[in-house]
Amino acid sequence: MEQAAPERPPGLRAEPLGGPDGERPAGAAGDEEARRVGSGAERRLAGSGDAPMTEGSFWSKKIEITVSEAEKRTGRNAMNMQETYTAYLIETRSVEPSDGQSVLTDSLWRRYSEFELLRNYLLVYYPHIVVPPLPEKRAEFVWHKLSADNMDPDFVERRRIGLENFLLRVASHSVLSEDKIFYLFLTQENNWKETVNETGFQLKADSRLKALNATFRVKNPDKRFTELKHYGDELQSVISHLLRVRARVADRLYGVYKVHGNYGRVFSEWSAIEKEMGDGLQSAGHHMDVYAASIDDILEEEEHYADQLKEYLFYAEALRAVCRKHELMQYDLEMAAQDLASKKQQCEELATGTVRTFSLKGMTSKLFGQETPEQREARIKVLEEQINEGEEQLKSKNLEGREFVKAAWSDIERFKEQKNHDLKEALISYAIMQISMCKKGIQVWTNAKECFSKM
Repeated sequence: MEQAAPERPPGLRAEPLGGPDGERPAGAAGDEEARRVGSGAERRLAGSGDAPMTEGSFWSKKIEITVSEAEKRTGRNAMNMQETYTAYLIETRSVEPSDGQSVLTDSLWRRYSEFELLRNYLLVYYPHIVVPPLPEKRAEFVWHKLSADNMDPDFVERRRIGLENFLLRVASHSVLSEDKIFYLFLTQENNWKETVNETGFQLKADSRLKALNATFRVKNPDKRFTELKHYGDELQSVISHLLRVRARVADRLYGVYKVHGNYGRVFSEWSAIEKEMGDGLQSAGHHMDVYAASIDDILEEEEHYADQLKEYLFYAEALRAVCRKHELMQYDLEMAAQDLASKKQQCEELATGTVRTFSLKGMTSKLFGQETPEQREARIKVLEEQINEGEEQLKSKNLEGREFVKAAWSDIERFKEQKNHDLKEALISYAIMQISMCKKGIQVWTNAKECFSKM
């Protein structure tokens, strides 16, 4: 059955530049249901009013969404060539408030490319929203002991957690969670891609060339969006530097810890030639071996915090996408205003009989003679109709612009609150982990001291 394209929600519009107050509209409260990576999720999702009964019953319940496992598969791609890829199992469970028991509603497998298709669709249909990013497709900011292979089991597991986090971000968003295509992504395994393509979202996507053209040719950019775009650039730069520093520290820390294993080997060899000191040296060597081996778990835990930072590294591009859409809308508005002004001038020249010296019409009149009154009246009538249409179009674009800005800033304020909360928690947790790591190191040397004291 052919799926109808979802209705575009109100508010996908952009405020024209030079507004009367220039102030940002009040932002919406931060969505407290946006979860951290890897945590469980329960979200009451409200569906659209025109949904069928099955969909309505799905959305009316409290839903738990998980990406529970990953599986390596081999198949044929669009070019009929064999390829190896990873599929991810998405499970949705309804949780009834009365007994708190979860019941499996749907389970299906999705490839990473299908997650990409979902996000691209959301970017087109909700340009005023800072759409949550996907985890990296290939490992970035790796240190030398970390594999850059996208089929590496550890990387696949981190990406599984990231994909689950993406679904939880979308499910906890008051607008995105209501989208029918998102619902079908969770419940319809077969023909889902065909359903998405039937919406025609690719035709509505703005080309990169058009966006670049608007960036350089817009005459009156909105200062707020310009500043936000610069903030996105700076946020990406700062987090990139932080991740590079962390990778260098991880490399050196790994080496320092592993070198401590040499203490264990030397103490064991030494204990073999000592009678009174042998037991103490052997025990101290054991503590050094434990210390050297602990770095693997420490750096694995660090990757969890690095992935949280990477999420906001990719969020920076989502912020810039909102800004680019506003630039495009502002450029279209300016072009419409310019075209309207040109038609009004042409109409005035025809009505008064005055012609600009170097205009095309002036040159044509000199070469081929003046127009007859009937021809002039006909042209004036056509221009007046075009002017009326242009005024209506300009009015519509102005209204569209105001609504876009109102909706965009509301979501940007929500995003800022979410960002501040998430990054604060991640950095505090990272600091606590470092303190715990140092305490364990102190404990190892304290134990070694006691071993030496008993010799």
